[in-house]
This record gives sequence, structure tokens and C-alpha cells, in this order.
Amino acid sequence: MSTNYITYDSAIHLVTWEGAVAAIRNGHSLPKAQIGDLFLGPQTATLLNRAAYIDGLGYGVKAVTVMDNNASKGLPTIQGGMMVYDPIDGALSAIIDSKLVTELKTAADSILGAPLLARADSKKLLIVGAGVVAQSLVRAYHKMFPSLDTISIWARRSVQAQSLIDQLDDLDVKLVVVENLAEAAAHSDIISSATMAREPLLKGEWISPGTHIDLIGAYKSDMREADDGLITKGTIYVDSRETTLHHIGELMIPLAAGLIVEEDIEGDFYDLTASKKPARKSNNEITIFKNGGGAHLDLMIADYIARVVSIAA
Repeated sequence: MSTNYITYDSAIHLVTWEGAVAAIRNGHSLPKAQIGDLFLGPQTATLLNRAAYIDGLGYGVKAVTVMDNNASKGLPTIQGGMMVYDPIDGALSAIIDSKLVTELKTAADSILGAPLLARADSKKLLIVGAGVVAQSLVRAYHKMFPSLDTISIWARRSVQAQSLIDQLDDLDVKLVVVENLAEAAAHSDIISSATMAREPLLKGEWISPGTHIDLIGAYKSDMREADDGLITKGTIYVDSRETTLHHIGELMIPLAAGLIVEEDIEGDFYDLTASKKPARKSNNEITIFKNGGGAHLDLMIADYIARVVSIAA
């Protein structure tokens, strides 16, 4: 079997948000994934290896560097590749630019969670952060959540939020820059946060009843986007218990402090996608979804990319 080398530019026009979300949903109907992560290097310059095996799907390893200071140099923060291995003979079947895998996986992860947890009539979306992930989130939410009429963007520097909006002028939705995060949060139906914050940005006292909180940015043990007041105010769901509870500060820190216990995590994607009932219990419930990622999600997306590219060849 020959190895297929798939670059970002060669495949981005072939994939869709609908296809990416379906790949993650369908992947959770297969036997539960085996996963393993490896972090090496200092806090601000990390080599991250994530490996997964899913019976019926195969094997995958994503190896990337996460360099916090690259943004100030005009360089990508995350760089690397995803290797996909055949489920039968173990042959290396594809090497995919990690940018493509991560871009699709990160946003599709949250976009699968939002319709399961947010109010169906949600109209106001607030994006916290204005980086590469934020752009994917705006496009994915706009495509998959047609009830939205306004998407607000907050960044520490308003000029960065405006720059992002300028790149999204092809979308038929109202896009606005907000400067007061507390006020914007209080008037949003969905809040999706994708920052590199190590100290909480979002406070529980700001959040109105019925809001859905989508937390993406924190991926290491010292990182948080939501404060204790928010974590203890809402009903918590995760994409994967295994990759979030004891690995990411968003949950590790309040767990260690006794503010929450593991039983407070209502479910993950294996639970949410298998349930025949809506997860949201009422229109006033605050739902919190921690998007922690994971190699199994990378593998689901990489398999989708490889299939689409193969069909197009």
C-alpha cells in the first residue's frame, strides 16, 4: 500500500463542516478508543504526541509542536503531521498536515456539542479570542447553527478582533467587535472561548441562565478559561472523560480543590451521542462543554479526510 501525503491546500476544498461533525459522531458509535498522550518540553514550547487506536478504524499518531511565542513572530503556533495506519496490516496509509486535522477536529468537536447542549433558539454567539481557531469556530457555528443572527468577537486587542471580522466578510451574519467582555457574555446565548489563557477569563457572575459555554483553549494542567464560579454554576459535559478530567487545568484544578467531583461530569460524547433524549434539562440551565480534544478525535477526522481525498482522486 502506498502512503498518501495530504497537504492542507490540496484537501481543504474537499472537506465540509457537516462531514467533519458526522465523522466524530459516527466515530463514537464504534468501540471505545484506546489513547495515549506524551508532552515534552517547557510550558511555552511543547512537543505534543497523541496516539489512538479504534477497532474498525485503525491507528493514528499526531505529533505537533506548540510554540506560544511564534504568534509574535508571524509564525504558526502549532506545526506538525498526522500519521494514519491501516487497521488490518498496520501499513502507513496517510500522512496529513496537522493544520488540516486540527482545524477540522477542534471546531467540529464543539459544533457537535453545541446542538446537543445549547438552546435550539440560540441567536447570539460570543467568540472569546481572535486567532486561527476562532476563525474556524465562526465559520463552523455559522454553517451548523442557522438560528444565529449575531456573532460577537472579543480579543484582548480589539484590532485583532476587527482583523478577524475583515477576513469573514463573505458570511451573511452580523459580525461585531465587543470590548466589554462581561457585558457581552451576559447577553450571549452561546459563548465559545478559544484562547491561550492560563488564568480564567470568564466569570460565573457574568453568565445568564440558559447560556451554553463552550471551552476550548485550555489543553494543559496549568491552563484555565473559566473561573470557579462558572465551573460550579453550570452542568458540565466533556468530549472525553479520559482526556480532560486529569489532564486539563479547567477541570483538574477545581477537582483538586474539592469544588467539584468526578460525578459532577454529566457525560461525554459516548454518552451524548448514544442518548435518545436531549441533554439539556431546561431553558434556564447553564451548560458547560469542555472541548479537550484527543487523539481518537484526530483519528476520526483524519480517516474522514483520507476518504474524501481518495474519492476525489
